[in-house]
Amino acid sequence: MATTEERLVDAIQMTAPGTPLRQALDMIIAGHLGALICVGDEDSVIAAGGDGFKLDVSFTAHRLFELCKMDGAIVVDKGLTKIMRANYHLNPNPTLPTSETGMRHRTAARMSVLTKATVISVSERRHVVTVYVDGKGHELRSVRDLMSAANQLLAALQNSRNQLDRALLRLTTLELDNYVTVADVAQVLYLFEVLMTISEELDRVILEMGSEGRPVRMQRDELVGNMGEEYTLVIRDYACDSSEAAATALRREFRETSNTQLRSPKRVAEMLGFEGLGEDSVLTPLGLRTLNNVSVVRKGMADKIVDEYGSLQQLMDDIEQNPDRLDDLGVDNPSILADSLYRMWGKRA
Repeated sequence: MATTEERLVDAIQMTAPGTPLRQALDMIIAGHLGALICVGDEDSVIAAGGDGFKLDVSFTAHRLFELCKMDGAIVVDKGLTKIMRANYHLNPNPTLPTSETGMRHRTAARMSVLTKATVISVSERRHVVTVYVDGKGHELRSVRDLMSAANQLLAALQNSRNQLDRALLRLTTLELDNYVTVADVAQVLYLFEVLMTISEELDRVILEMGSEGRPVRMQRDELVGNMGEEYTLVIRDYACDSSEAAATALRREFRETSNTQLRSPKRVAEMLGFEGLGEDSVLTPLGLRTLNNVSVVRKGMADKIVDEYGSLQQLMDDIEQNPDRLDDLGVDNPSILADSLYRMWGKRA
């Protein structure tokens, strides 16, 4: 059984720009008409009303637009292939709760509670389209408004990525110097969370944009890149439990944590599993993120190296004196790995 959020996502996709249903809705607004459209769960919808015209005609955007010139609701099947009823008078239970005020919107909200239909209400006076699922309404935005929101989010995403790149570069240097503090880690994790939050908000706008959102999605992918993987690796580097499952759980916890707490090094340390540490307390990284950024380290090899050495600093202490140890782990060209790490540290040309 799909959740309300999952059904709402489906409804937004169904009414996004570029779809036949959105084409009909745009024509309805341009024609200064109101409308009440029920999509899916046809039997339950029909059982909640009466009168009107019984139809069994193929769905097209123009046909739906023309039928909306009459009063009453339009009933469409879930697959948007057939228009079942037109000028249909719906009578949902008036005791069903709703915060809507207009007659059409109240009926739409109550029908979405009474049935599993996606119910769409078009306000003739305000020229607003609202989609209802399980009593929850979502107001559709115009392409112009969506593009404006997308551009603002892209600018925020670019700024956030720039800050994060600088912070990660600094973190790498501190890791190789073996002097990373709780405050340094907390700052990086906060910037990761900001980036991911903006990215998710942009994803929601892209979803609403439908076919118009492809260029924005490409820009979003370019800016975010593999930052999700990097985020997980940073958490694994510093958490008491370095497993992927624990890192995934911590990311969920970070998402639910307020900005104030995420900016608190002490609170972040506690979430990572450390008690009683201050912002200047030094943490020792495993080195998973740094090693994964070295080209000669194959996928999955960083974990083996960390399991063998215990930390990035122990690897740095031993890498030149005992390169055979890396050979035994299956690392190709240990000397290149050493050179790469020292160049990242700035100790070698």
